[in-house]
Amino acid sequence: MIKFADEILITVSSGNGGNGCVAFRREAHVPLGGPSGGDGGRGGNVVFELRNNLRTLSHLRYGKHYKAQSGQDGMGRGRYGANGSDIVIPLPPGSLIKNAESGEIVKDFADFKEERWIYLKGGNGGWGNIHFKTSTNQAPRTALPGKPGSSVNLKIELQLMADIGFVGFPNAGKSSLLEAFTNARPKIAAYPFTTKIPNLGVLRISDRDLILADIPGIIEGAHTGSGLGLRFLKHISRTAALAFLIDLSDDKYLTAFDTLLSELDSFSPDLALKPRLIVATKLDLPDTRERLKELTAAYKNELLLGISVFSREGLPELAKKFLAFVSQSEEANAGNKP
Repeated sequence: MIKFADEILITVSSGNGGNGCVAFRREAHVPLGGPSGGDGGRGGNVVFELRNNLRTLSHLRYGKHYKAQSGQDGMGRGRYGANGSDIVIPLPPGSLIKNAESGEIVKDFADFKEERWIYLKGGNGGWGNIHFKTSTNQAPRTALPGKPGSSVNLKIELQLMADIGFVGFPNAGKSSLLEAFTNARPKIAAYPFTTKIPNLGVLRISDRDLILADIPGIIEGAHTGSGLGLRFLKHISRTAALAFLIDLSDDKYLTAFDTLLSELDSFSPDLALKPRLIVATKLDLPDTRERLKELTAAYKNELLLGISVFSREGLPELAKKFLAFVSQSEEANAGNKP
């Protein structure tokens, strides 16, 4: 869990511009000389770069201040100062940049296609006295200082880019389902909170890749800070749909969905309104088929499907449901674009 970082506070600063130079020509055989002070270099920019091979913000954990290089001062003989180097900060897809003081969203990297974005530009370099020569002022002793850079405190949040999010109590079978569908290898064991960080996997179906997200189990009272799941609920905020996994071997199978939906609604009403599917798990265990009938009767208005990861019963149908959710979401988003 130490290696998984999804919130980081950092300070970013662009570079200062270099100062202009006051200098005069002192070359042999050149009468009366003249101004030869060069301009200062431009300060470096603060640049954020999207990299698809990153999945967390852990690489930013130990760097609290990211500062671009300042431009060099101008020099004599008309030599200009070198521009400062940019500071490039790599981010994973799904990163959200906010102003740490105001909470205002500065940039949302929800688009995989955007690769590089200049946030703060460096200060311009000052003019050297070579620019101030006039017919009445042949030896100007004026130069301009470089413009200062900018500095901002930022909060960077990571919201995983996933198509389908798994929601459920601990041991509901989320990690097992993710392993059965994808090449992900989450930790699986018969005790609560096996999953302590979000896991992603890729489901290949009908020549499409669907990204599935398994977040740590939610417990009753999660919205008040209990358990692990609430902290990671933001990672399913971008999903096309949610799969509510209900453990049919658990005695609370009839009330589990209402409890989970209530916790989501307390965290974010938008999450509770997302397209959803109830997935009744562990259909291979005794008495679960009768419980599936009871659960289906209790939630006639909900889309519900029973599965068994052990026997793989219902998995092909579930994969098709996931694909249908994603296709509907893509069609809706395409219709909303101008």
